[in-house]
Amino acid sequence: MVRRIYKNTEDETLRKAVEAFRKNAPMQATIGTLEAEQPPEAELQPNRLLCMTTQGREFLYHAAIKTAVTKANRLLLLLDREHLPHPILIVTKYINPQLAEQLRADGMEFIDAAGNVFLNQPPLYVFIKGNRQMEPLRQGRTKRVFKPAGLRMIFALLCNPGLENRTFRDIAAAAGVALGTVDWIIRELKDLGFLVAMGKEGYKLIRKEVLLQRWVAAYPEQLKPTQTLGRYRGDHGWWQRKNLNPMKAQWGGEVAAARMTDYLNPQIITIYTTAPELNRLLIDNRLRKDADGDVEFLERFWNPDKIQPDDEWVHPVLIYADLLATGNQRNIETARMIYEQHIVRLVREN
Repeated sequence: MVRRIYKNTEDETLRKAVEAFRKNAPMQATIGTLEAEQPPEAELQPNRLLCMTTQGREFLYHAAIKTAVTKANRLLLLLDREHLPHPILIVTKYINPQLAEQLRADGMEFIDAAGNVFLNQPPLYVFIKGNRQMEPLRQGRTKRVFKPAGLRMIFALLCNPGLENRTFRDIAAAAGVALGTVDWIIRELKDLGFLVAMGKEGYKLIRKEVLLQRWVAAYPEQLKPTQTLGRYRGDHGWWQRKNLNPMKAQWGGEVAAARMTDYLNPQIITIYTTAPELNRLLIDNRLRKDADGDVEFLERFWNPDKIQPDDEWVHPVLIYADLLATGNQRNIETARMIYEQHIVRLVREN
């Protein structure tokens, strides 16, 4: 068993959750951490192996340490546990009572820093909910790199391998950000361990799978809401007969996924376009304004000359993020297919 030194936010979350477990659990137990290599199929790759010992028995868990448990990462963990040899234990800052019930129904075990617990490894069974945080949670400031400008640039870097070694002007053009923005994003990516200097060879983007998941988690909260052009409704099935000029508009989300995989029956029609192009699309397709409509228009945040302009649908990385953000099980399954078929080669380390 290897003791770890808690150096970062992830380790601090684990430390506090373990301390709270020891105080609140109705039995004597010890929890230690082991290093473990994870199977490559596990998309989120929980990076701690926890050993819980109680009543002379040991229970091994893969720890998924999260600042917060979102709909997207919860469903991804449900899928990932199929590829792991031990159960997943969610370790986080706080699980509210409603989420605790949902996780229990899903069979997802957890501990949090408030002392809420769900363990279900017969004969071990513990369920504690309703504990409140004794002090307000210190909300860590979101790094600027995971705010809109940074997310635009990360998207461009993930979609264009080697872009990190182009000129700042080229990077800014591909990402749709100001030239002066590139420098501080580069510095933050280096500080976070996603970009390393390679001497005369320039930079290398590393830990791309982790960076992708950070991007996917931040996109629906930080960037997507800023790109909304409106909700509309049209005649039933209008989109099935529609072809888009990829330089002016592209399918996203469920329609893009359906056309790529033939696996979905889209419920929400997502189109990425530009504000000037919107009116023509509304008129041509007889779409009418409806706040609850099934057609969503979003403004493109990238340069289509630089990021996959030839297809009617947006880049698979964005389709993947759109699907995960819905929290729909069928969409999550389709997202996994797209990841395995189109994205893994982009984020695999070389």
